[in-house]
Amino acid sequence: MHELAVTQGLLKICLEEGKKHNVKSIKEINIKVGELTGLVPSCIDYYFNVISKDTVAEGAKLIVEKLPIKIECRECLYEGEIPKGNHTCPKCNSYKIKIKNGKEFYVDSLEVE
Repeated sequence: MHELAVTQGLLKICLEEGKKHNVKSIKEINIKVGELTGLVPSCIDYYFNVISKDTVAEGAKLIVEKLPIKIECRECLYEGEIPKGNHTCPKCNSYKIKIKNGKEFYVDSLEVE
């Protein structure tokens, strides 16, 4: 259910940017979503279609790019991706890892008219 609040924030950002640049309509919104956010792109898309009605973003296509989880191992210094659900370094199996990426959620770009 937190997708609704996130989508409201997404729309707010898009509308503010659109207003700043005198945009007639927003055609496409490219967003980045980290694997660890737990956000469901289809839910974001659904809510966006509902709440963007009667705005310059109505009918905009959402393009979601999922970002992988990246870690840094404090034991062997491995840096790289790990699959969701894995909590150890793939190189040395240490639990002493620092998550570097995977929690992101942001608007990457807008295609406007």
